[in-house]
Amino acid sequence: MRMFLTLITAVGILMGAYVLTFGIPALATALFGVEVENSDAADVLRGGALGEGRGRRGSTSTTVVTAPLTMMPYESTLNAVGSAEALRSVSVLSDAAGEVIEAHLPSNGEIEAGDVLVTLDARTETLNLEIAQAELEQARDTVNRYARLQAIGNSTITAVTLSDAVVAQRLAQANVGLMEVALDDRTIRAPISGRLGLSDVEVGDVLAAGAEIVTIDDADALLVSFELPERAIGMLSEVDTVLASTPSFTGRIFDGNIVAFDSRLDSVTRSVTVEARIENPGGMLWPGMTFAVRIIHESAPMAAVPSTAITWSREGSKVWIDADGIAEPVPVTILFRRDELVWIDADVAEGTLVVTEGAQKLREGARIATVGDDAPKRSRDGEEDGGGAPGRSPAADANSETEQSQAPT
Repeated sequence: MRMFLTLITAVGILMGAYVLTFGIPALATALFGVEVENSDAADVLRGGALGEGRGRRGSTSTTVVTAPLTMMPYESTLNAVGSAEALRSVSVLSDAAGEVIEAHLPSNGEIEAGDVLVTLDARTETLNLEIAQAELEQARDTVNRYARLQAIGNSTITAVTLSDAVVAQRLAQANVGLMEVALDDRTIRAPISGRLGLSDVEVGDVLAAGAEIVTIDDADALLVSFELPERAIGMLSEVDTVLASTPSFTGRIFDGNIVAFDSRLDSVTRSVTVEARIENPGGMLWPGMTFAVRIIHESAPMAAVPSTAITWSREGSKVWIDADGIAEPVPVTILFRRDELVWIDADVAEGTLVVTEGAQKLREGARIATVGDDAPKRSRDGEEDGGGAPGRSPAADANSETEQSQAPT
């Protein structure tokens, strides 16, 4: 007997929990005439349990929140850190060995292409050039004399003799050229315009051939090298501007243009090296600075919905649209996510009402009522949903019909 009472008590608790959670079942209201205040149960009672209106498409309305589908671009941002170098940078080397007799190397000074930087002792080269020039004059006189003699019929000057004299003249002329080059190498000039770096070369130093004298940087523009992940490859063909900042000038943003990128990915880091050019006409920026680079890409307008509008099933993701008061699922492909917004690829026109709240309760073909919707919705068959008076919601009409059916005659 005690076990029986325990069983009855457990059944009563379960039934009470069910009623509190789901309300009184529609079948019970039909059999026992219990008055139901819940609009969904009233609809079932009116159209389902009592067998009325069986030919109509379900009379239960689910209250949801809808919003028009909007189109907006997706903005993706990539961040990287890079190092800058001068647009053109050279290291000036000595072409010949010798003692420095003049030096014009102001550190951090601006120079123009062709300016003299260092002059080496050139006494030996000057003398060699004079000797070569004298030999050239002698060879030239010999050729002229042989030519005159041959012209007056002198038999001692043969064609072979004259040809040898011409060859000797050409060799002497080439030797003069070599001496001129050797003398010119004793004066070292700036190959480009720019700013000089530090140099320890002074007058009296003896330089070896190939010794580095100074560096020159043409910093009218900087090239910033940085690396981007593999997913940025498609973006590089569409974006050519970057925004760069450096700790040296806090709060300043410098615009740049992408001028080059590598043709392959790094096999270890799986990244691509990119170069961006930043103009620097005032010389504010220096080679070697560290830059934080930001690339912003804005896509074409795409359909965007709140994340609460997305539902999932075995078939994949989908959204629900309001098709004249009827819930209709539409498969979608999720492209991007940001905060509470999702960009999707779906066959849905702009402005279509999409269910943003309450989508989890919907079934295909179910009637829906939107929050704050006073006007009766029409079904696909042209019937007015709810059949109530204007200005009343379908749930209110359902409660009214239930009360009238239970009123005493």
